[in-house]
Amino acid sequence: QVQLVESGGGLVQTGGSLRLSCAASGSIFSFNAMGWYRQAPGKQRELVAAISSGGSVLYADSVKGRFTISRDNAKSTVYLQMGSLNAEDTAVYYCYADPSRFGSPRKWGQGTQVTVSS
Repeated sequence: QVQLVESGGGLVQTGGSLRLSCAASGSIFSFNAMGWYRQAPGKQRELVAAISSGGSVLYADSVKGRFTISRDNAKSTVYLQMGSLNAEDTAVYYCYADPSRFGSPRKWGQGTQVTVSS
């Protein structure tokens, strides 16, 4: 069974950058869209960015121009490059992947904490 493992979170100062990685234990060719959600304390989980198997991307308005999502199919990894970070970006970030097989449930990673300090 494919598992998703995130890494790259941590503490960063306002204006700084981080790159999150989400490595799948199997091939990500078996997935359609993959992406990232985040959840801040007391708030609902929100979609941050997504990328299709064909490379189409979408972003939340709050991160457009600051975050970039990409996927490396050869490495079975999805990345989220985050820049110009601010306190509003503090959250637990979760990677997800939608299997291409009809009816298969969405896969989730365990989450990685990103904290932006002033």
